[in-house]
Amino acid sequence: MRANGANDMLEPKTRVLVIAPSLRILGGQAVQAVRLREALATDATLEVGFLPINPRLSGALGRLQDVKYVRTVVTTLAFVTLLLWRVPRYDVVHLFSASYLSFLMAQTPAILIARLYRVPVILNYHSGEAADHLARWRRTAIPVIRMARRIVVPSDYLVEVFARFRLPAEAIFNSVDASLFRFRERRPVRPAFLANRNLEPHYAVATVIHAFALIQHAEPAASLVVAGDGSQRAELETLARELELNNIVFTGAVPAETMPELYDAADIYLNGSEVDNMPLSILEAYAAGTPVVTTDAGGIPFILNHEETGLLVPTGDAEAMAHAALRLLDDEQLAARLAARAHEECAKYTAESTGRQWSNLYHRLTHTVSGAHKRRMRLARVRK
Repeated sequence: MRANGANDMLEPKTRVLVIAPSLRILGGQAVQAVRLREALATDATLEVGFLPINPRLSGALGRLQDVKYVRTVVTTLAFVTLLLWRVPRYDVVHLFSASYLSFLMAQTPAILIARLYRVPVILNYHSGEAADHLARWRRTAIPVIRMARRIVVPSDYLVEVFARFRLPAEAIFNSVDASLFRFRERRPVRPAFLANRNLEPHYAVATVIHAFALIQHAEPAASLVVAGDGSQRAELETLARELELNNIVFTGAVPAETMPELYDAADIYLNGSEVDNMPLSILEAYAAGTPVVTTDAGGIPFILNHEETGLLVPTGDAEAMAHAALRLLDDEQLAARLAARAHEECAKYTAESTGRQWSNLYHRLTHTVSGAHKRRMRLARVRK
């Protein structure tokens, strides 16, 4: 981060508005937004604001947000109103982005309103469903995305995806705070498993459960914690009963601050996703020393090298996942080697490193704005 100095006193701070989900929506984007703002707080050249895409209202409007379907209308109107009020007060907008309907409801109005006020937008696109989103919504999403001044994605995988649609993107990785996790060697490796993706179809938690059934046949004392919530929870719980599984616990949604305890309690991490980008959960497993068995979906092979930092299996192949997991139980030397090498990888994903890259990008971007326009913006703020 940049140190405070004489130039900082002469030059106005670059004002950055981060727009992202709040932690009321549990997920990687919300966690990354918090870590980014914490990292940028020490940069004396920046003033960082935050606008949640899911603002929580008070009073009668807040009660309306508790009503299904009505909440979408009320929250969207509140979000757009806040955009109109806050965007013109900033030099650059850092917009976290998902795909499909979320992109339409949140990112599209943010980009259009920023364009109205001539505030440059960095579209920080996170969804592993990018290829399908851009293909299906080619006529609507791509023209809006082209309005962004920069496209930034958290993996080289998504850089390649966007390039297929002639959309130039650059990569700034997600970060993981390794200090929140206790690294420990698993000796011996116990049959204690963890899966913590949202319970949605593209994360294929059913593959993990089917793999666990095969594992438990070989290791009757095996246990599995399924942390997370989503539209498939009831279906997955029914599947576990039909397979007559023992020692399986569905925790529901877990706050980010308690996740380190779950990693520490597990000896092997399982991920069955069929569509993915750069799962923060895998990086967290690295930080905790929990050996990883995962499918090779999307961008996962860009952050996990097979037989080096974890074990990769084909998507949808529960038998291969079970075989890989049992292999780790039988070979603690392999498990220890994978975990140690994976822990070293955490150095690539520190908040300090990613924060520095974001700060440099903000300054590069705002320096492309004409001096006259910047002076007009500052004068308008003074008058306000």
